[in-house]
Amino acid sequence: MGGRDEATGTPDPVEKGFATLNTIRIGMKAMVQKDGELRKAEILSIKQRKDGTAFYVHYVDFNKRLDEWVDSARIDLSHEVELPQPEKPEKKKAGPGNKAPSKNTQKRARAESRDISATPDLLTGKNTNVGKTQRPSKAGGKENRDDETPLNLSIGGSEAVSADGTPKPESDDVDMIDVSFTKDAKEEEKELMSREEEIERLRTSGSMTQNPTEIHRVRNLTRLQMGKFDVEPWYFSPYPASFSDADVVYIDEFCLGYFDNKRSFERHRSKCTLSHPPGNEIYRDDYISFFEVDGRRQRTWCRNLCLLSKLFLDHKTLYYDVDPFLFYCMCSRDETGCHLVGYFSKEKDSAEGYNLACILTLPQYQRRGYGRLLISFSYELSKREGKLGSPEKPLSDLGLLGYRQYWRETLVELLMETGRESMSEHDLSMLTSMTEKDVHETLVVFNMLRYHKANWVIVLTDQVVEEHKKRLEKEKVKGARKIDPARLQWKPPVFTASSRTWNW
Repeated sequence: MGGRDEATGTPDPVEKGFATLNTIRIGMKAMVQKDGELRKAEILSIKQRKDGTAFYVHYVDFNKRLDEWVDSARIDLSHEVELPQPEKPEKKKAGPGNKAPSKNTQKRARAESRDISATPDLLTGKNTNVGKTQRPSKAGGKENRDDETPLNLSIGGSEAVSADGTPKPESDDVDMIDVSFTKDAKEEEKELMSREEEIERLRTSGSMTQNPTEIHRVRNLTRLQMGKFDVEPWYFSPYPASFSDADVVYIDEFCLGYFDNKRSFERHRSKCTLSHPPGNEIYRDDYISFFEVDGRRQRTWCRNLCLLSKLFLDHKTLYYDVDPFLFYCMCSRDETGCHLVGYFSKEKDSAEGYNLACILTLPQYQRRGYGRLLISFSYELSKREGKLGSPEKPLSDLGLLGYRQYWRETLVELLMETGRESMSEHDLSMLTSMTEKDVHETLVVFNMLRYHKANWVIVLTDQVVEEHKKRLEKEKVKGARKIDPARLQWKPPVFTASSRTWNW
């Protein structure tokens, strides 16, 4: 499977051989039929079904959401398979951290993993840790303004916009909770390193377990029925273990309850009276409504929402407690009720000034512009609060693409509509409620920033202007939807200290 020799820098040799169905084991890579062609795939799990043996495979160099169960007929054993390499013993390193972590360390890591796993994170990929020690806010503070140079605006440059070169988003460190027992400095440093490594692995793997090789790599549900839609899950979600054997899992689209038996689901539907998310409707137009749901007041519903969203989010940790979060749920309306389209979650009190923790548009509603409406609505709330906002970092790949597109379109639209001769990053930030860091990075990524005559200048190139005009024409044909701030009936909620944290 190919590691890399640290001494020589050359790939480790891959051991190959022929296999039979009886000798296939987890970790092997074999050729599997996919869409009429053979693709290399890693065997992640094996189980016996009524109709024979099934193999859960990950196609090498393809997105994880394409992982699937295949039957033995799709595995081509006329080709050699790559055998899993034995694990190499870890080399001992000099200095702190060369001993196995103590039992106390493991207990503390498990306890702290709960603190970073309160709510799913669709787009952001992590959850904020609310510890005893809070870092100063990085969003909208002086850190973003002191070193900025006012920028002049010039329109109609000749260079093309660069769409590549996206910088890797910065990842915030995880705050650690104080401990009450005493240790010497070296042992504390050693345990702190192991704890940080453990929590970082939990945060980025999307797993609820300590072991990254656990079953979370295997998608556990086959098919969902939610309202009038049949949906295929993308990733693992910690539904009850018995649900993995169900052909179809039935999701009540209003209360988000889950059932592995159709008769039980139908009995529930005959009694369930909920027809919209259990919160206050704070926005309504001709197409959609937004409901604000408090994770503390509606724990069961929000936990069900977390389980559902984890099926479509890979790099996200999820846990039981949703008290510190508000959920803003977007729904479409018809005569039967308000149907959940997507949502985003938001911390009641974010030390970093984040205005969004997690965002998801359900697969059956994707590619219709709903994701942009969710992002736009989060910034309308920030404007109403009088704050600058930014999504939690790091963003997922799809999340980064969605936000970059929104940031770019918003800035270009503002720059083209304004009649000012000059505009600074600070001005753009205040008008959009985007942080100056997000404004600056967007201008850099899309090649809209130039250094001219000892001054930084924002440049709208001919290509940017042309693409903006094409987008407007396309929106006129399709009838693009936008958030109308006048329809937002909402005041920033105020919470007590106990309602902003986990209620253990």
